[in-house]
Amino acid sequence: MSDTVTVAAVQMAMAAEAYTNEDRAERLVRVAAASGAQVVLLPELFTGPYFCIDARPDDLARARPIAGHPTVERFAAVAAELGVVLPVSVYEAAGPALFNSVAVVDADGTVLGTYRKSHIPDGPGYTEKYYFSPGDTGFRVWDTAHGRLGVGICWDQWFPEAARAMALLGAEVLLYPTAIGTEPPDPSWDSRDHWRRVMQGHAAANLVPVVAANRVGTERGVSGDDVLGHREITFHGSSFLTDPTGALVAEADRTAEAVISATFDLAEQRAERRAWGLFRDRRPDLYGPLLTLDGSTYAPGADR
Repeated sequence: MSDTVTVAAVQMAMAAEAYTNEDRAERLVRVAAASGAQVVLLPELFTGPYFCIDARPDDLARARPIAGHPTVERFAAVAAELGVVLPVSVYEAAGPALFNSVAVVDADGTVLGTYRKSHIPDGPGYTEKYYFSPGDTGFRVWDTAHGRLGVGICWDQWFPEAARAMALLGAEVLLYPTAIGTEPPDPSWDSRDHWRRVMQGHAAANLVPVVAANRVGTERGVSGDDVLGHREITFHGSSFLTDPTGALVAEADRTAEAVISATFDLAEQRAERRAWGLFRDRRPDLYGPLLTLDGSTYAPGADR
């Protein structure tokens, strides 16, 4: 495993048909690999429209088990052919539970494991709690042919605890496939810069590069209501990569299909993290309030 890694983020719009989106994603993965990328990040749930705009029973049938999942199998073959690491975002069925998941495929096509999205949002246009159970894998990192990688999914990216957990587990790059855009109740509210800054902060606080791959285009729900009519989201695009200090080193625009990339020296970054002392000087004995929802220091089993 080299101490230098080139990571790419793919930005794309989604069609209604899964095969069209998979063909488009594969074409862009090949573009990234031809440009030297060794890790290629695709957007969240890239095989179709962002169905969470609505809460529709028919869309629950989109979920498939990871074992034998056609999208995972297809991109495992692509990863092996190109020698690239591919985190593949899918709607996972696991017994009676349904998850928003990423299968991490190594450069030889091996599926190293699955991360299930931990933080599940719920609001107009982003009705994910209807579709997904909260992930039960915990935060994970994987030793791949091209570095030790941590993966979060979309709403996970707003939580510094997730990034710190992956950094403590040894992640050398943090990857976030995402689907973020306008808010149907107030389309004028633009969260793009806030979205970027929070992840730039994760990079700076942990001295680890961050990569975000978003979708572009406007998608319209099929179910309407008396107040909002058919919900509509225009996705922000603006996929990006940061360096370990949080500075943007590559970025896409808001509307266009794109492949962006950057190269990171992992050995240099490890030395920097040691020199700064960010992990040496942590005080986990003082972080008890992080273990409760209300910020108290209450310990399970103790009387309040």
